[in-house]
Amino acid sequence: MASLSLRSPLRRALLALALPLVAGTAFAQAWPAKPITLIVPFPPGGPTDVASRIVAQKMSVALGQSIVIDNRSGASGTVGAAAASRAAADGYTFVTLATPTLLASHLYASPGYDIFKNFTPVGSIYDLPIVLVVNPKSLPDVTGVQGLIAKAKAEGGKLNYTSAGSGSFGHLTTEQLKTIGKFEMLHVPYRGSAPAVTDLIGGQVPAMFSDLVGVLPHIKSGKLRAIAVGSGQRVSLLPDVKTVAEQGFPGFDATSWGGLLAPAGTPKDIVERMSAELKKALADKEVQEKLQSVGTFAAYRTPEQTGVRMKEDFERWGKVIRDNHITNQ
Repeated sequence: MASLSLRSPLRRALLALALPLVAGTAFAQAWPAKPITLIVPFPPGGPTDVASRIVAQKMSVALGQSIVIDNRSGASGTVGAAAASRAAADGYTFVTLATPTLLASHLYASPGYDIFKNFTPVGSIYDLPIVLVVNPKSLPDVTGVQGLIAKAKAEGGKLNYTSAGSGSFGHLTTEQLKTIGKFEMLHVPYRGSAPAVTDLIGGQVPAMFSDLVGVLPHIKSGKLRAIAVGSGQRVSLLPDVKTVAEQGFPGFDATSWGGLLAPAGTPKDIVERMSAELKKALADKEVQEKLQSVGTFAAYRTPEQTGVRMKEDFERWGKVIRDNHITNQ
């Protein structure tokens, strides 16, 4: 039987079919061959940034390549997420997802990306408990949720509460509590958590649902009083503070969280490798302790579980946004 020559059309066709397979295998084996960029769509120092850095440092050792943090803040995380959505799907760019980024299309007419079409879930990183705090000088008799509700009703709906901004997780959580508890309070939004907490301590506003990171030092110092946590279970850092659910609202569970996403089309084997390394990093006791020291808790979920949680939270909080006509425009 005659052998195929290099000039044979059949030989050339077979080579053409084989080359992508060989190249793909070599690519997968070589990855990562250079540093990886992790876009954090929030400023340095916040919970999303700090948690990302802690985990990225641990993962970079296992991957044999550095993971470079690229902070691209603005518009509740949409600026950084939009940039990540346009990145090459080659396994060298990832983005940290946070609740504001997930809900952006409910709050902005054109966020610049579709969270479900433009990204592939890699895994969840952390849970960020939210805590209801009051200024003890402004509300000396309020020690629980029912006390706050009674005070709000006595004030005829004129009692203020603050948040890190319109559409922030603290804003949404308070609005949901108001709906369930059938009471009114006036929302005073700030541009960011830091100024809101500053004025809360100063007495300009009396109450706030805040992420634990922003208020934990002030709770410990006595400048603020924690009267409830929004999560379904109590928080180990505040073991004596009851959940909202324990205070007359069974099933109430509000927890902000962060995850890792890749641009849509990133090779499946790379996504799986990143997810596996993320799981290992979050299982490390030192990493867990570092995350907890800043008020977050390691909470790994698989890509599939992360995708399910994204859809559930998108629908749940989207309804709160629509029902209360909340916008960031």
